[in-house]
Amino acid sequence: MKNQKYTMLIQWSNEDDCFVVNLPEWSEFCHTHGDSYEEAVKNGQELLNFLIESAIESQEELPIPKTFSALSVA
Repeated sequence: MKNQKYTMLIQWSNEDDCFVVNLPEWSEFCHTHGDSYEEAVKNGQELLNFLIESAIESQEELPIPKTFSALSVA
């Protein structure tokens, strides 16, 4: 799979008692989770690969990855 540069936000949820993963370029409701940070990363990567493969198979346009621009320090 071509390395895509998509955002994966991982935050602890006291309510769910786990790490919640959000993939914001795909949908505000695109989430997975993990009991550990490592499991959350793994599950997030698996979901991202699934979303990319599904979009390619159905010939849908992939979302544009968001990029981070560091401020220049003069």
